[in-house]
Order: sequence, then structure tokens, then C-alpha cells
Amino acid sequence: MGTARSKRLFRKARGLIPGGVNSPVRAFSAVGGEPIFASRARGAKVYDVDGNSYVDYLCSWGPLIAGHGHPQVMASVRKALAEGSSFGLSTAIEVEMAQLVTDAFPSVEMVRFVSSGTEATMSALRLARAATGREVLVKFSGCYHGHADSFLSAAGSGLATFGIPQCAGVPSSLARSTLTLPYNDVSTFERAMLTVGRKVAAVIVEPVAGNMGVVPGTLKFLRALRQACNRYGALLIFDEVITGFRLCFGGAQNMLGIAPDITCLGKIVGGGFPVGAYGGKARLMKELAPQGPVYQAGTLSGNPVAMAAGVATLRLLKRKSRYAELEKKTAELVRGIRERAREAGVDVVINTVGSMFTVFFRSGEVRCYEEAKESDTAAYARFFSKLKERSVLFPPSQFETCFLSLAHTKRDISATVDAAGSAFRFVSGPGS
Repeated sequence: MGTARSKRLFRKARGLIPGGVNSPVRAFSAVGGEPIFASRARGAKVYDVDGNSYVDYLCSWGPLIAGHGHPQVMASVRKALAEGSSFGLSTAIEVEMAQLVTDAFPSVEMVRFVSSGTEATMSALRLARAATGREVLVKFSGCYHGHADSFLSAAGSGLATFGIPQCAGVPSSLARSTLTLPYNDVSTFERAMLTVGRKVAAVIVEPVAGNMGVVPGTLKFLRALRQACNRYGALLIFDEVITGFRLCFGGAQNMLGIAPDITCLGKIVGGGFPVGAYGGKARLMKELAPQGPVYQAGTLSGNPVAMAAGVATLRLLKRKSRYAELEKKTAELVRGIRERAREAGVDVVINTVGSMFTVFFRSGEVRCYEEAKESDTAAYARFFSKLKERSVLFPPSQFETCFLSLAHTKRDISATVDAAGSAFRFVSGPGS
């Protein structure tokens, strides 16, 4: 497996870009390697600049649920691009996308599009603070809501990967207005709300966490959040940047039967292009400018090319059979990986929800960030490396999520299970 050109590019990049990457996990430092430089992708495969191909379980960290370069998505993008890349004006495709989102999410009567998931969560929090006249934010350890200042205390994703408990440069005043509690811990949450509930503007949560690895919120926990927000007059924000349209046509909230006050979306709604969104009931969303006093704007918000990719992707997903297909593939893959781990005598627990899964190198359940952190990250790094040698690409961090797409085939799944078997034998062998 050649790596010469990737190595040269990384050396050059480190002199031009901090750490040589534009998002920290891409550095592969958590798995003890050097980054892949991608050149192209199609279906379930990604190809690097050295000519290597990989069965891809990143799917661009979730957005590419239809696979790389799906013909219908690409046709929609080409058509939109031929008419203009950006106008700084409203377009018909924005209205079509808004209709698709509001139809899918009963809790969302109006939606505002932005350019990233971070922008969506940041704006949702501003709206919640304005609507309630309060400042305190309650969040949960291991949940990652983007890199806005208020969210970077005991967050998942990159911070979990690099073991950073809190980000430098975040003002202490903001840290004091953020309360971080254990995920899936109802009693601790309820005790905290007894003390600060009347000061809380918003409670934000990933209903299925995807940034400490896959860790589903329990019904008891999520219902407790909804009930407490009702009791104390706080707003409940569901961060469905990952899970929105990933688990079903309408996100985790529709599967769980729990309606938040504000929903944040991203990833799949952009079909592989930079998009975020946040929405809720009309009376709340009308607090946004130009109708209300809460200002939020963006030069490329509702970009027509991104909207076209998103609309085409959502049209593909409207058939219920699509989600059944994804779940069947994921179940087959996870079953095979579990069997190979058992045969090799390697302790793993695999959390899976829909077409998302994470292989944690530990025994026992993983129900929160503290339990996720007990995983053997060195064993995961060896596992990742051996998979990569066998042309299978898992996330370069124990604390990220594997995603399947409609493009993954039975042959891809079989090859991945075989590669996992080989990798587990290496992990359990001498020197492990």
C-alpha cells in the first residue's frame, strides 16, 4: 500500500496549515498514523492520492447516506451549478428544502438554514436565551455541539479524541453559565435542575450521541429532560446534526416520540455540501430577524448548490424501504464483527443505532462518556491500522461513529468482516 505522495503532501501541509489539517481528527494522530489525502470517491469507496482504495465508513462523517457521487444527487448539483453558484438572494430551492424539513419534523413549523452544524447550535442557543431571558445552558459530557464557545466544556468528538477537557480561549464567564452533567444520568440532572432550573435558558442534547462514539440516550433520560424543561420554562434543544434523516425520515425525535422546542440539523440535509439548519414552532422562530429582535445572518446561508444536493438526497430517503435496507446492512456487518471478535478472544462492545455503530474496545456497556473513556484506545489504534492495511477505512479515533450508506454492498460488508477478523487476531496477538 503506497503512501509516498500522501507523506509529501502532509509534510508540506504542516508548514501551511495548523497541524497540517483543517479539522483535527483528520491528522490521524489518535491512531498513531499519518493522514490519508483523498483524491476521489464513488459509491462506498474512497481513493487516495497514492492510488489506494478503501471501503469507506466515514461517509464524510455522516452526510453521504446515499454514498459518494450518487447519480441523482450529482445531476441535481450540476443543474444548480450551471445556473449559478451563489446569488446572495432567495431561491426557490430553499423553499422546497424548508418544506421537506417541516414535513418530516412535526416539531418544526419554520426553519432557518445556515452553513454548518456549529452555526445551527450556536444560533439555537442565542434564540433560546432571547426567548427565555435567561443565560444558563445545560449540556452533557461527551455530547459535541460544534466549536462555539458555550459548547466546549467536556465535549466529545475532537476534544474527546485529543483528551482536551475544555478549549483554551473560552471566556470564564461563558464557562460559568454552562452546566455540564453526565449523559443518561436522570437523578443528577433532576437534582441540578432543582437548584438552577429557573435560570436555565436551554437544555441541549444529542438524543443519540455520535461524538463519544455511538451512545443512545435512554427513553427515561430524554423524557426527564422534556419534563424538566416544561416544569422550569427552559427550552429543549435536540442536536440532530448527525441523526436528522440518518435514523428515519424525521430523526431520532420521531423514533422516540419526544418533541424538542428547537431542532438542529446538518450533514445529510446538505447532501455532502456545507449546510446547517435549526427550527421550531413558528411563534419561537419569528423571534429571528427580520421579524424579531434576534439577529443571525450568513452570506452563503441557503446556498443553492448545497440545497440542491440536500433536496435530491432527501427525495431518495423518502421511501421507508431505504431505512430498512440500511438497518439490515448494518445489522449484518455488526453481527459479523462481533463474531470475529469473539473468535479472536477480544473484548469489544458494539453500540449500534440504525446505520450508525461504534466498536468500543472494552467489556461491559457504554452508556455515557465516562464509560466510553474506559475503552482501550491503543487497541483501537492497532485495529484501525490493520483495517486500513486491508483497504477498510474506519474513523481514526475510538470516539467517532462508523456510518453505512445505501452504496455499501454485501461484498463490501463481507470484505469488512474478513478484515476485522484479521485485525482482531493482530490485536489479541503477541505485543498487543
